[in-house]
Parts: sequence; structure tokens; C-alpha cells
Amino acid sequence: MTMATPISPMKQFPSTALQPFPSIFQRKPVLISSLRKTPHLFSYSSPKSFVPLSACLAVLLWSSPANAGFLSGYTGIESVPGPELPKIEFLNRWNDNNQKKYAELDEKFKESPLLKQLLEKSKQNKEKNKRSIEDKYCLRGAEWGVGDCSTAGMTPEDRDSFIAMLKHKAGVE
Repeated sequence: MTMATPISPMKQFPSTALQPFPSIFQRKPVLISSLRKTPHLFSYSSPKSFVPLSACLAVLLWSSPANAGFLSGYTGIESVPGPELPKIEFLNRWNDNNQKKYAELDEKFKESPLLKQLLEKSKQNKEKNKRSIEDKYCLRGAEWGVGDCSTAGMTPEDRDSFIAMLKHKAGVE
């Protein structure tokens, strides 16, 4: 019995099959002078190069509407008017009387002394809260040495008395 010698898996394929792309060293050198002769794409000297550029810009800037399917142009059921309902005179009179009554009650409420008093308190609280916030920001700026209330350039005694006055004004102490 003769033994067959095993065939190496690499020997089954020719050497050209393993190199589908030529190596870097097998490529032909490119002449620089041939590159200089090629026309530039964005050159404005020739009208031929302007056409592809304008075509590219037209394709990029052209917008098409989005299609959401076969019902994309359908306006929907909201746009279909409903049936005309019968007019009932009793309900119309009752609705008109209620609208008049509500309008009178609204005017009476707008003229009430309680509402005027609450609006005045609200305006005063708004001004007080605004001053309080400004005082707190001024105190923070004085402690950090920045902003309109900066204590930069003050002596340490003046700085401490100024910050104490701001704390008292802001109600922090």
C-alpha cells in the first residue's frame, strides 16, 4: 500500500489568486505633469464645468414633500363638516339668558373691593420680592468681589461693614 502525501491547502490555489489587488510596488507611477493638465471641477473659466456644479446644487437644494403613505394627502375626518342639528328655541333662549347672567357676574366680580385689594397686595409683593432678590444678588457679588456691589478696593473694615449692612438689608442674618 502506498501512502498519498497530503496536499498543503496553500498549494491548491495559484499565487495570483491570493493577490486580487496589485501591491503598492507593482503600480505604475503617476506623472505629476498629467495631473496639471486635468481640468478642475470648480473652475469658472469654462462653461462646461459650470453645468455639473449647477446640477449638483439643484439636486441638493430641491426639496420634495414627504410621503406618509397612500393616505398622506387625505385631510382627515376633522375637515368633514358634521350634520346640521335642529335649532330648539327653548335651549337658545336659555343659553342667551345664561350668557347674560355670567357676563353680569364677571363685571360684578371685577369691580369687587376684594379683588382690587388682592391685586394691590400682589403688586406690592412683586416689588418686595424683586428688591429682595436684587439684595441677595448684591450680597453675593460683594462677598465674591464681582459685579455692581463689588468690594474690590475697600479696606477690610469697610468691606465687613458693607457686607453686614447688605446681610441686614437682605434679611440673611
